[in-house]
Amino acid sequence: MRLRPLLAALGVAVVLAACGRQEPSGLAPAKAPAPDTAPAVKTTAPAVPGKTAADAAKPLTMTRLNEDGSESVEETPGDTSSQNKLLAAVASTVAAATSSSPAAAASGIQWQDGVNYTRVVPAQPTNVGAGQVEVLEFFWYACPHCFALEPTLSTWLKAKPAYITFTRVPVQWNEGQRSLARLFYTLDSMGKLNEFHSEIFKEIQVNGDPLIGADPNNAAAAERLQLAFIKKLGLSDTGFEKAYRDMNVETALQRADQFVQRYRVTTVPNFVVNGKYVTDVGMAGNPDRLMSLLGDLAAQEHKH
Repeated sequence: MRLRPLLAALGVAVVLAACGRQEPSGLAPAKAPAPDTAPAVKTTAPAVPGKTAADAAKPLTMTRLNEDGSESVEETPGDTSSQNKLLAAVASTVAAATSSSPAAAASGIQWQDGVNYTRVVPAQPTNVGAGQVEVLEFFWYACPHCFALEPTLSTWLKAKPAYITFTRVPVQWNEGQRSLARLFYTLDSMGKLNEFHSEIFKEIQVNGDPLIGADPNNAAAAERLQLAFIKKLGLSDTGFEKAYRDMNVETALQRADQFVQRYRVTTVPNFVVNGKYVTDVGMAGNPDRLMSLLGDLAAQEHKH
């Protein structure tokens, strides 16, 4: 039995914290959650045997996840040994499904292939030095889930092992996203990306300025808006305009698009570890577990 259908049958609400390829090209429709309320997977553990007689006599409440995404609550009569046996069997199935074949367990957490991450077949070559492990993050500035994850990710980056080479890759599924990717690589070529990366997120997610204009296909309008934005941050408009069409930026955009196609990325935020493992917040369980999973997979790769 697959884990997610099983969890759905148990009424476990799985929050897939990601923006998909079909999102609008402008600002994401949902208001971005505040950074301190990053999306998480909320679970309710199934009951297990060992209740008192009084507890067993109470109705059993079960929340079911319907096909349309809504939830319904049902009550079943209390007592019964058969009910307890059923719950015990379900709990045993869940435990078995979540504890087999860990990919890595440096953090003491058991990870399961196909549940917490998927393997890239065949594994892809990386572009890092000897002894380094590559971790890629595919993201989009207008994705509220990417924004919500950013504080947790930033904290992890400050403490990550030196052998992890971390690289952000902006997706370019449409022209609006390509304009934001160009802004990303322009600032990178100017050596200003680390300084202003969070400012771009805030401008879009907090201030409500998509930085691409009303028509996402109008690249000239997007450039004017982004130029006004960087001038507000105190950057040279001359240096920005020169870098905006620089060959290095064009090359970086092409390389990023190749990464997206190579790993068949259809949702963000999405992570790839050393060209071998793909995971995200939903698969890991929550943002903190995702950081642990990235660290464990990278540690395993570093040993080999």
